[in-house]
Amino acid sequence: MSTDYSRALGARLRAIRNQQGLSLQGVEDKSHGRWKAVVVGSYERGDRAVTVQRLSELAVFYGVPVSELLPDPRPSSAVTTSTKIVLNLESLGSLPADEAGPLARYASTIQAQRHDYNGKVLSIRTEDLKSLAIIYDMSPDELTTRLIEWGVLSPGMESVVGFGGPEDDDEELDAGWDRRRSPR
Repeated sequence: MSTDYSRALGARLRAIRNQQGLSLQGVEDKSHGRWKAVVVGSYERGDRAVTVQRLSELAVFYGVPVSELLPDPRPSSAVTTSTKIVLNLESLGSLPADEAGPLARYASTIQAQRHDYNGKVLSIRTEDLKSLAIIYDMSPDELTTRLIEWGVLSPGMESVVGFGGPEDDDEELDAGWDRRRSPR
């Protein structure tokens, strides 16, 4: 197995474990010793090859399809990996909790994980925006539009995050975006 693929596989394994809120020791404890922390950690670092059988068993343990543990075979694009979605936390803080509460809790959790409390902006990944769309029970396009209306995202972000929006991807962002918001 190539080193790059091993690392990518390990990153997927770590991401699934983290999504489930488990530490390496937590995996060992939850599995009653079936999965040793040191072994799972070596899989995640790409230091140790994992057999198809063991990968299948680990997928069952995590309760996910095996395909979720495998890295994406498509090469990642530079646009996807470098795209930053920046939330305006000052605007978010002034929105009604009944509308923006889930987003505020999500942002607060990310801040705590990063130990980042500047309170002005927070960059998130496109995947975070997709997760938030599920929480809000709307499409990523709809959520992006809503966040722009709230003043939490800059106008023009719909083309940056790749969910649709204006045809002109070179449209300049409005410098005054953070002063306008219109919660629904």
